[in-house]
Amino acid sequence: MVDLTTNIGDLVLKNPIMPASGTFSDELANVFNIGKLGAHVAKTITEEIRSGNPTPRVSESGNNMLNSIGIPSKGIENFKKKILPLYSKYKVPFVASVSAPSADSFAYICEEISVSGVDAIEINISCPNIEDDGRAFAMRPTSTLNVIKKVRSATDLPIWAKLTPNTGETIEVALAAQDGGANALVVANTILAMQINIKTYKPTLGNIMGGLSGPGLKPIIVRMVYQCSKVVDIPIIGCGGISNYEDVIEFILAGASAVQIGTATFVNPNSMTSILSDITNYCNENKISKISNLIGLVEDGNESDKLALMEIDI
Repeated sequence: MVDLTTNIGDLVLKNPIMPASGTFSDELANVFNIGKLGAHVAKTITEEIRSGNPTPRVSESGNNMLNSIGIPSKGIENFKKKILPLYSKYKVPFVASVSAPSADSFAYICEEISVSGVDAIEINISCPNIEDDGRAFAMRPTSTLNVIKKVRSATDLPIWAKLTPNTGETIEVALAAQDGGANALVVANTILAMQINIKTYKPTLGNIMGGLSGPGLKPIIVRMVYQCSKVVDIPIIGCGGISNYEDVIEFILAGASAVQIGTATFVNPNSMTSILSDITNYCNENKISKISNLIGLVEDGNESDKLALMEIDI
């Protein structure tokens, strides 16, 4: 029998499959047994009540998706009173996801939601930082270090720092998150993109630009996971473009201990459990007794150290 368990710090997941924040809700329990997942990652919450960005918020781009949802949120109290109890009946680690415009706001939210039933907090530092001209926290190592250190002082729960592909300092940001006290990295979020309707001459999104997700993003994120795995000592959760079990195995070989699946769920709500079943079959067929044995097993010869630090020049 295949052992699919994986460790994210002190958290033991029964398998490496979990949803990406914003692509999952308890309503999926009407479609499949969500208790089979390795972890539950809730929709991102904010300190204030938010209605989100102007419509249209979603646009297709080939096999990919552009979105500019804008993190609509009903706030902290709604999360504690209504969202958290929905997941308490499942024996699955529950991960809260938070977004904020400042380091102090991040710290405040994390302190408020450090309650029974929350097993870890995903810090979405891919969101704009109002203290740095709107640049995402995770675009720079200094802002990353600052926000993670403040969050670390506000909660004893495990912290998962969610990075962005919209930076040329992947390695430095990953190290800053680790130095600040993050217990794991989520690599990564969507990449900033834009699409124009050639009939109307207007952007397809109401917010003009948005985040690109889907299969086209995968090679970029696999590269980021690989690079981060060479320099940090904390677990990595791969997130971006996963459509099938082959993608999951690829991420694990690159250095991920677990993965998050998002856009694939919109295409097929049963994708996570289907992928989980296919991973089991793959391991059985290839005589792999423990999935964690594959972590970072990519055969990269003697080039790993040099490639890990490469950002642009090939």
